[in-house]
Amino acid sequence: PSVIELASAYTTVAIFFDPMRAIAAGAKPNEVFDWLAERIRNVISNANEVRGDQIETSFVEIPVCYDAEFALDLEEIAQHAGLGAQQVVDLYCASQYRVHCIGFTPGFPFLGGLPPKIATPRRSTPRKEIPAGSVAVGGTQTGIYPVKSPGGWNLIGRTPLRLFDPKKSPPALLRAGDRVRFRAITRDEFERSTM
Repeated sequence: PSVIELASAYTTVAIFFDPMRAIAAGAKPNEVFDWLAERIRNVISNANEVRGDQIETSFVEIPVCYDAEFALDLEEIAQHAGLGAQQVVDLYCASQYRVHCIGFTPGFPFLGGLPPKIATPRRSTPRKEIPAGSVAVGGTQTGIYPVKSPGGWNLIGRTPLRLFDPKKSPPALLRAGDRVRFRAITRDEFERSTM
């Protein structure tokens, strides 16, 4: 009754709770954490094992414009991989990705499944401002900046989709477990999609 929100990461879950609700539910004021921990242990011990194929997920196709204005680091990734820029885009779009977790900023998907050939280290100097919708590569992962923010990943394109909208329920387009494929679009298609 006192849990407000759960936030999953790769190997952990953050549990946000209201201690006053826990007290109202029977916890002693100086034992709220232990009270909640005991309830969590009980839930875990009584839970049935869930296989990955039993979790309901979505498949989402993300349109991406790889125009030079949006793909500021595409040439660097291509050089790092020993490929041409179009080969990087083709390889990137041919793969299917899985959302491992959401974090960093609201709605930011950390995606696994990046082809090892195009894995590229993070930038040595992060940018102060990355536009919302920017698609990027950071190490062996890829992701999409859902809101304008600083960031150190390599920018390879931009999607016209809005990945985070606090007025929607749920506010994030993607969630952990979802499968994603990227589809290349032209600059004209991008512009029409943002109108």
